[in-house]
Amino acid sequence: MNATQFNVHFSLQSLASEITSAPINRSLRKAAVLVPLMEVDGQLQILLTRRALHLRAHPGQYSFPGGKVDDADNSMIETALREADEEIGLTADNVTVIGNFPPHATFTGFEVTPIVGIIKQPFDIILDPGEVSETFWVPLQYFFNASNRYTFSFMRNGNDFDVHYMPYKGKFIWGVTAAIIDLLCRHIDLQHLK
Repeated sequence: MNATQFNVHFSLQSLASEITSAPINRSLRKAAVLVPLMEVDGQLQILLTRRALHLRAHPGQYSFPGGKVDDADNSMIETALREADEEIGLTADNVTVIGNFPPHATFTGFEVTPIVGIIKQPFDIILDPGEVSETFWVPLQYFFNASNRYTFSFMRNGNDFDVHYMPYKGKFIWGVTAAIIDLLCRHIDLQHLK
């Protein structure tokens, strides 16, 4: 699937509202992440980061560029684009935002809004070592294969909760990041492309 096919199909689908969020009974800090996709040789790749080990929230986890909303941010899109620029050097003018998903609550007290964007041109990744320890690309097709996406259920505070995870080349992608990828794949639903 190339960027044009993805963009058209993403836009034509009704927005998926079913997000498996953590059952939270407290106020949440608002955050946004950019789900960055780039076409390489006619196929979309998705860019993931690994959070620095010294961070207080989610150290060492695989994630998307993103973070907490700043007072100066006018929208979740602005937050996601600002954070992507700060964390990996992806400037806002190099991203075409094509949509977003509803917020996802985490056990750590965040309400994360995923912003989906297509990277227009290859760019030099410049890591902020205070935030990110590495980046890597995964062919989106890998995640479209449902046998590469897993879910297990557990109970917390009397509520059943699904946790998504996706192993990829020795990396263990899980939690909100995996839930967002799963939602994206279900939203696109390749069966409609045949």
